[in-house]
Amino acid sequence: MVKYFLGHSVLRSSWDQVFAAFWQRYPNPYSKHVLTEDIVHREVTPDQKLLSRRLLTKTNRMPRWAERLFPANVAHSVYILEDSIVDPQNQTMTTFTWNINHARLMVVEERCVYCVNSDNSGWTEIRREAWVSSSLFGVSRAVQEFGLARFKSNVTKSMKGFEYILAKLQGEAPSKTLVETAKEAKEKAKETALAATEKAKDLASKAATKKQQQQQQFV
Repeated sequence: MVKYFLGHSVLRSSWDQVFAAFWQRYPNPYSKHVLTEDIVHREVTPDQKLLSRRLLTKTNRMPRWAERLFPANVAHSVYILEDSIVDPQNQTMTTFTWNINHARLMVVEERCVYCVNSDNSGWTEIRREAWVSSSLFGVSRAVQEFGLARFKSNVTKSMKGFEYILAKLQGEAPSKTLVETAKEAKEKAKETALAATEKAKDLASKAATKKQQQQQQFV
């Protein structure tokens, strides 16, 4: 039994811009779980396609119930191999990724195709497929459900990170992270509360002065 995922996304940037941003995605505020990236092989084929293989290291926090099944010294990092084929003539980029450790617990394989959007040539379309499998006897279904949910969450983060880097490369102000937005909202709330307090004090002072003046008129 394998869990399958199919998704389509659109980046409002040209294929050339997305191709350039792809190699500069890390680090970004939305991919803090990506620890390292290394190019282990690269070549240009006779038909002018770029082939690359990268090794990525990511954090790999297991669900609590799964931690009980593995020794405490099991690595909490997962190693990912990423093969990519770039075809500049047809403006396509295809990537294949899969984990090379923790395979007994779970294997996540992903295939992405980046191409020019059919409705807008200035945009880039991403077709994403993933297969989540587990050979862990007795709990394979639970592991697959967990893996699929985490994968979907990581896709959202990945797209946010892509948009962040694209904006940065294009000289635009990168969109604020959730933490930055929350911090600004908190500071604004403090300023509003302080202003309201000062205004209340001022009104109270004026009211007290007016009351004192009225009392003096009756003396």
